[in-house]
Parts: sequence; structure tokens; C-alpha cells
Amino acid sequence: MRLLCPKYSTSSEVPLFIYLPGMDGTGKLLHRQVKKLTQFFNVRCLAIPQNDCSNWNTLVSQTICLIEKELKHHPQFSSVYLCGESFGGCLAIKLALKSPELIKKMVLINPASSFTQRPLLSWGSELIQWVPEILHQTSTLGFLPFLAALGRMQTKDYHVLLKAMQSVPPLVVSYRLKLLRDFNVDEAQLKQLTQPILTVASDSDYLLPSVTEGKRLVNCLPNSHLVILANSGHACLLETEVDLTKLLQNYNFLPLKITANEH
Repeated sequence: MRLLCPKYSTSSEVPLFIYLPGMDGTGKLLHRQVKKLTQFFNVRCLAIPQNDCSNWNTLVSQTICLIEKELKHHPQFSSVYLCGESFGGCLAIKLALKSPELIKKMVLINPASSFTQRPLLSWGSELIQWVPEILHQTSTLGFLPFLAALGRMQTKDYHVLLKAMQSVPPLVVSYRLKLLRDFNVDEAQLKQLTQPILTVASDSDYLLPSVTEGKRLVNCLPNSHLVILANSGHACLLETEVDLTKLLQNYNFLPLKITANEH
């Protein structure tokens, strides 16, 4: 595992923004949002090797270690903002429970904490490991309409998403789905997360019941706000009309000193 530093980067005294990716683990599906985010943050994207089958504890421990190393090497970074998308949303929750003092604010984007509410997905996780590689590559195409609102994406972003999905072998896909099936954080644990948390839910998410889950999380989390994206799909950060920086600004999630300068 490693933290990728995007093409657009800054070394100024602003917070460290850590993006935790979905099941693809590539860390490359934030690319549409990076340029604007780097006006306010030092952005890093977690990359999980395509053959990695670590359990939750290992993923959490290794990610914390990477963040701590980044802070040690760059002491000018003022704080840590954690952004978890889908699978990464579950990882973000577990990481914040493990090291709450490390995280100043958190963003959850269509978190896959609702995975068990889709029984067919849980059932399918057992079968995917037996899918031949050549069939896996082909079947991914048929799965895309459930994962993204394709009409709201540019063609190049569609291909980036497809490539990311196809990069993970069926056995690893099956294992990471099993992690989601076994993800279990109860309401008492969620209430321990007192950091400001912005939960973003797409109302046209055909993969997971993200709006329902977003409402549940906001009811459990002591300091949370819910944003519902109209017409957006599960992989909303690749859509041309979704501006994560603007969402953060609207809910006072940008660094205070910068928002003050903006006004």
C-alpha cells in the first residue's frame, strides 16, 4: 500500500486530504476533483495493490502508518481530512474509530456500510471468485450501468472507471466483497465519531441504498450532515456536474483560514 501524490500538488501549510478508494483500490478515481481540491489541501490517494487480500485490521493499521509517515515527513501539514468512497467509506469509519485523534474532519461518499442490505451482492461475492479472468473482463461492461450514471460522465472517465474495475482479479473482488459483507460497526460505535462528518449520497445509486444509509448514518453520528446528489450514480466523483470542492465549501468543510479569504 502507498499514498499517491496527484499531478496537482501543493506543499503549503494546509490540511492533508486523504482519499480512500472504492473496491478497485487504484486511488485514481478522484482525478476529476483533484485540481480544485489542491487549492485548499495537500491531496493524497491511497493505492491498494490489485492482489492485496488484507483484512480490515491490516488495512486500517497500514493506512494509519502511511498517514503518520506523511505527517512526519511534512510537519507543515496542519491536520488530516479523510475522504472515503464506497469501500473506502467503510475503511474511513474503521480508521476513525481506531485513531480518532488523527482525523479532524471526514467525508463519506456513498459508503458501502449498507452492503448487507443488498442480499444479491452478498450472494454474488461467493461466486465471483470462480469467474474466469476473460469472462470477468467482459462481464464488467455489463456491470457499469449499476455502478455509474454513464450519461453524466465523459467518455474518457468511463474508460478510466472500466480500466480500474478490470484491474482487480476476480478472487480479490470476491475477498473485498466478503470484507463488506462482514463489515459491522454498530450505532454505539458510530456515536463515538464526534468529528464533523459530511455524508454524500447519490439518489440514483443503483448499486447500494446510499440515501437510506446516509440518513441512518446522520442519525447515528453526533456531528454529521447529509448531502443528497440528485440524479447521480454510485461513482459520482467521475460525473461532470459533481464538484466535491464546492460541496465542501457549501458545508463549511474547507479549511477555515482559506474560506475566510474566499469571502
